[in-house]
Amino acid sequence: MRNLDFTSWHSLLTTLLGLALITLIGMGIRLLMMVTIQQRRERMNRQINERLRTLIAAYKTLGGSFTGTLTVDPTHLRQLRREALPAGTPDISGEGGSGSDRSRRIRDAVEAALSDIILLGTEEQVRLAERAARELVSGRPVHTHELVVSLRAFIREALDLDPIPADIEVPMQGPARPSGSSSRDKGERGKDGAGRGGGGMAMGMGGGFGGGSGDGFGGPAVENGPGSSSPS
Repeated sequence: MRNLDFTSWHSLLTTLLGLALITLIGMGIRLLMMVTIQQRRERMNRQINERLRTLIAAYKTLGGSFTGTLTVDPTHLRQLRREALPAGTPDISGEGGSGSDRSRRIRDAVEAALSDIILLGTEEQVRLAERAARELVSGRPVHTHELVVSLRAFIREALDLDPIPADIEVPMQGPARPSGSSSRDKGERGKDGAGRGGGGMAMGMGGGFGGGSGDGFGGPAVENGPGSSSPS
């Protein structure tokens, strides 16, 4: 306040302009800092949301079943076909049984989920996923329940949900079984295509017969009708 001069209008105006300039500079710096912090916070929120979305999908894949076979079968379809063939018989088949194909789809989904967990999981989850991946590579059946429990606790904590009460004992969870909707959809699409193909063939046959009747029989009847002169 000692440097402020209010002795004349000129000095007062200069003082006010200086104060306004300092205020504008301070507000600009503050706005710039607020925008930078907001952008950083939005980027972190997007990363957290994407991480949670990926881990929730992995949780559903690894722990989507409570009944049936709760382990992952690491056996490949090619190995199953070789074991089913007699000794010395070359493997020329291209398809396996329905059960082996189902195991293959479960194994592929679990492998993709383990890869996502190794990329985005916590240290504990990465260790569990790495151990499960090594067991798959070694050809041993894999239990995913321990990894599912870790994922469940982390997701509930990240979503600000209360932990599951200690007196509630959740049954052992295993990998989700693939649904058979894809095969049904393929069958329905095949039936629809066959129906449309049959209808088109019927229309083509009807059009061909109709055109042939008009050209082959209708023309001479008009020329030899009652009002026309017959050739001599």
